[in-house]
Amino acid sequence: MNSLFILLFAAVALMAGYLLYGRWLAKTWGVDPKADTPAVRHNDGKDYAPASRLTVFAHQFSSIAGAGPVQGPILAAVFGWVPALLWLLIGGIFFGAVQDFSALYASVKNDGKSIGLIIEKYIGKKGRKFFTLFCWLFSLLVIAAFTSMTSSTFNGFVTGSDGAVTQNFNGAAAATISFLFVGCAIVFGLIQKKFPNLKEWHKIVISLAFIVFMFAAGMKMPVYLTASQWNYVIMAYLFIAAVAPMWLLMQPRDYMTTFMFLGMIIGGVVGVFTGHPEMKLNAFNGFVLTSDAGAKTYMFPTLFVTVACGAISGFHSLVSSGTSSKTVSNENDMLPVGYGAMILETLLGVISLIVVGAVAVNGAVPSGLTPFQIFSQGVAGFLENVGIPANVANVFMTMCISALAFSTLDSVGRIGRLSFQELFTSDDEDPSVMPAWKKVVTNQYFATAITLFLGYVLCLGGYSNVWALFGSANQLLGALVLISIAVFMKATNRKSWMFYFPMIFMFCVTFTAIVLNVITNVKAYMAGTAVFLVNGLQLIVAVFLVVLAVIVAVHCVKILVSIGKTPETVKVGKDGKQAA
Repeated sequence: MNSLFILLFAAVALMAGYLLYGRWLAKTWGVDPKADTPAVRHNDGKDYAPASRLTVFAHQFSSIAGAGPVQGPILAAVFGWVPALLWLLIGGIFFGAVQDFSALYASVKNDGKSIGLIIEKYIGKKGRKFFTLFCWLFSLLVIAAFTSMTSSTFNGFVTGSDGAVTQNFNGAAAATISFLFVGCAIVFGLIQKKFPNLKEWHKIVISLAFIVFMFAAGMKMPVYLTASQWNYVIMAYLFIAAVAPMWLLMQPRDYMTTFMFLGMIIGGVVGVFTGHPEMKLNAFNGFVLTSDAGAKTYMFPTLFVTVACGAISGFHSLVSSGTSSKTVSNENDMLPVGYGAMILETLLGVISLIVVGAVAVNGAVPSGLTPFQIFSQGVAGFLENVGIPANVANVFMTMCISALAFSTLDSVGRIGRLSFQELFTSDDEDPSVMPAWKKVVTNQYFATAITLFLGYVLCLGGYSNVWALFGSANQLLGALVLISIAVFMKATNRKSWMFYFPMIFMFCVTFTAIVLNVITNVKAYMAGTAVFLVNGLQLIVAVFLVVLAVIVAVHCVKILVSIGKTPETVKVGKDGKQAA
């Protein structure tokens, strides 16, 4: 099968999903372009910071388009490219984009509140507490997985098969570029603060100039540190990013990062159009795969939790309701930001699938390489075909891969901090009368420190060890968000039926996957191969996630069924007031 046909088919399907289904959802739920958004009403220059449509889109896309849409489809390709492609398209259009858009919509309509606080308003304080705890535990998994991914990408040294250690120029250069990004982002943020009336094209020119400078400087000044050393550096950066004002670091950094991502996607698309690589992967390898050792892997639920972010990701809802909703300046921006960013991420997942298909060996995913190496080397090869030097192409792709994970870490550090703080507060609580202990645990610096410490402990096992649990928990969170938003929609007289099948399906997938993860870790203990800091902490988190999910789901279903049937669950109108 020619990859160009696959790319065109996917692009047309995704565009149709946005123009037809996405716009229909916006019209059905109701968007008011004249209403003041939370960013405008509560502009505090820190968390609430109104921004242009492109700026908010850049933040949303940069935050959600982490390593998942690269890693997931490549790993899922073991089942064949057809099932992976179908789930990317169906999941992206009808599951993931609906969740991201609805979470952003619900938050903007509720004063920029997080999903947890929305649950408190429409479902109750108990449901909110359990959901917020789930979100915080999940944020630890994201921090662990993506910190390990980033540090391994930045690793300045490679150990060969003969034990010899050599310098890794690509990783070291990408690390320099990534941290130059931080400095340039702060300068860019200060420029925008000083000159708030900058035109959009001025911002684009400044961003591109910074990117060229950082790329050139990174190529000349690679920083060689080990992966373990980079873990410490990344954690220090995350602490700063979690407490810094949005306008100073995250917004300008995400704005610039988006142009790199677009360059990477365009590079992949151009490579497909110019090279017309054939899909060397098998179309379908069966519902059950058996390894050489006799272990069996089943398509259900493995395919769905492995593709993960390219189809649906609960983490996206935390970005939509945790940061993006506090920066949207006009309700008309919600569709391109919420639905559109997810559609573009799914396209990135399709490109990843095409890349691994182009370099497949004997119909299978190449062995001995990580998904990142497969993707970066594959797209770099595409770029070489259009005349870009090999070393430039490889450093550019390594930089983009690290930026994918790094930009997600920016957001999850802040989201984890906010979730921990919300665990100990209520929406109607006066901070000035809090007891001393509560003031300590809700302090942003304390909340950030405890979140990052536990995330660091989990990352010690490496991203490959935590990825399965991360993927399962990620999509279980998505299922919980879908049912929670369904309650909000039904309670405010909006259509909610489009959430029912996705949430039921994702509950079935993720509960099965997490139970299998628990069984795997228990077997590791029985076999004496478990390490407490890795398997033990994972087992504890997995059990907590299952219990919390059951409690939240049962509570939400009860409310969903009873809305409008009892005096305690009367409907409210779209303006938030009780309906007649």
